[in-house]
Amino acid sequence: MANAAGETNASLSKNSLGLAHIVFFVVAAAAPLTAVVGTSPAAFAFGNGAGVPGAFVLAGLLYLLFSVGFTAMSRHVAGAGGFYVFISSGLGSAVGIGGAFLALVTYSSVQISVYALLGVFARDAMAHLGVILPWYVWSEIGLIMVLLCGQRNIAVSGHILGACMIAEIAILFLLDLAIIGHGGGPQGLSAVSFAPHTVFGSGLGVALVFVIGSYIGFESTVIFGEEAKNPDVTIRRATFTAVILITAFYAFSTWAIAQYFGPDHIQAIAAAHPDQLFFTAAKALLGDWAVEMMNVLLIVSLLACSLSLHSTLCRYLFALGREGLVWRRLGHVHERHGSPQVAGMLQSITAALIVALFAAAGADPYGLVFSWSAAFAVLGILLVQALVCLAIIAFFRRPEGPHPHVGVGLLAPGLSLLGLMGAMGLVIINLPLLAGTTNPLIRLFPVALVLVLLAGVIFARQLRARDPKRYETLGQAFGDLA
Repeated sequence: MANAAGETNASLSKNSLGLAHIVFFVVAAAAPLTAVVGTSPAAFAFGNGAGVPGAFVLAGLLYLLFSVGFTAMSRHVAGAGGFYVFISSGLGSAVGIGGAFLALVTYSSVQISVYALLGVFARDAMAHLGVILPWYVWSEIGLIMVLLCGQRNIAVSGHILGACMIAEIAILFLLDLAIIGHGGGPQGLSAVSFAPHTVFGSGLGVALVFVIGSYIGFESTVIFGEEAKNPDVTIRRATFTAVILITAFYAFSTWAIAQYFGPDHIQAIAAAHPDQLFFTAAKALLGDWAVEMMNVLLIVSLLACSLSLHSTLCRYLFALGREGLVWRRLGHVHERHGSPQVAGMLQSITAALIVALFAAAGADPYGLVFSWSAAFAVLGILLVQALVCLAIIAFFRRPEGPHPHVGVGLLAPGLSLLGLMGAMGLVIINLPLLAGTTNPLIRLFPVALVLVLLAGVIFARQLRARDPKRYETLGQAFGDLA
C-alpha cells in the first residue's frame, strides 16, 4: 500500500538485475582505476616490489576460496540484508545483528574515505579550470549526485556503473597494451613478477595489506539477491565472475607497469614518485590526452564507487528497517522505482553530516579522512568476512540443514577463515603504514570494531528480553532461511 510520499511496504524491485548489472555494482565498488593508480604504488613501494602482481593473484585465490562456501550458502539464504542474513542463519540472530552493525560501520567508513578522495581529485581538477572551491563542497556535490541516482530503479544504477567501469578499464587496458607493444622497459618483458621467489620475497605481508583492501565490495553480490533474475544461478556466477575479473585486471595492470619501469627498479621508482607512477607511463606512451583522461576517469571511478557503496548501505538499512530492528520507515520502498528511498535519504544525510564535521574540524581530506577511514574499513571488512566463514561452517553442520560436500561446507570456508585471520593480523601490525600515521589512536581501531560487534549483540539480547516474539521472527522478512 502506497503512502503520500510515494513509498510502499512492498519488496524491492524483483527481477531487475541480470548477471552483468550485479558484476558492474561489485567491480565499481572496487573502483579499479582508483585501486590500480592510487593504491598499487604504495604496495610496490612498501611491499614486495615487483611481486605485487603475484600478491593480487594470492588475494584473488583467497577470495575465490571464500566464494565457494559463500555462494553455496546463498542458495539457501538470500536477501537485502547481506552479511546480516548469513551470520544470523549460521551463528544466531544476536551475532547476526552484531555483524550488521559492523558491516554498516565498515561500509560507511569506506564511503566516507571515497567521498574525501573524490573531493580532493575534483578540487584539483576544477582548480585548473579556474573554479576554486574547498574539497568538501565537491564531496557534497558528489553525494547529491549519488543520492539522485540511487533513488531510481536499481537497473538505472547498474547501467551507469557499467558505463563507468568500462571506461575505467578501457584506459588502463590501453596503457597495458601500449607497454606490451613497446616491449616493456629496460628489462624487457618477463614473468618474474609471478615467480615464487619474487612473490614470497620480503614485504609480501605489507603488500597484502594494500592489495586486500582493493577487493572491498566483491561480497556485495548477495545483497542484490532479492532484485536479481534467477538469483540461485545469477548470484553465484556474479560472485565468481567479479573476483576473477578484479584479480585478472589488477594483476595484469600491475604486471604491465612493473615491466615498463623494470622489475628491479619499480620499488624505488614507486617510493620516489607514487602519485605519478602510471601517469608518467601514460604520458610517454599515449600522450597528454591519456593523462587528462585518466584524471577525469579517476573522478568518475570514485563517483561510481560511491554509488555502489550507497546501494549496498541502503539495502542494509532497508533490511534492518523491514525487520523492525530500527526505524520501520527504512523498510519502505519507492512505489514506482522499487528503491529503498527512505533508507537512501537517511544514509546520504548521515554521510553529508560526517563530511561536514570533518570539514568543520579542518581535517586533512587525504592524510586523515581518507587514510584513517580506509584503514578502519579494511580491518572491519576482514572481521565481518571471518564471521561469515564461521557462519557458513555452522550453517552446513546443522542436523536439519543442507549438507554439501565437505570441501564446500567445511574445507573451503575453514581455509579462507585462516587466510582472513592471517590478513587481519597483517593489517593490525601494519596499521600505521596503512593509515599513514603513527598516531596511537589508530591502534584502537581493532578495539573499536569489537565494541561495535558487541554493541549489536547486546542490542539483540535486550530485544529478546523485552520483545521475545519479535526476536523469534527475525529473518522471516527474507523468506525461508533454512
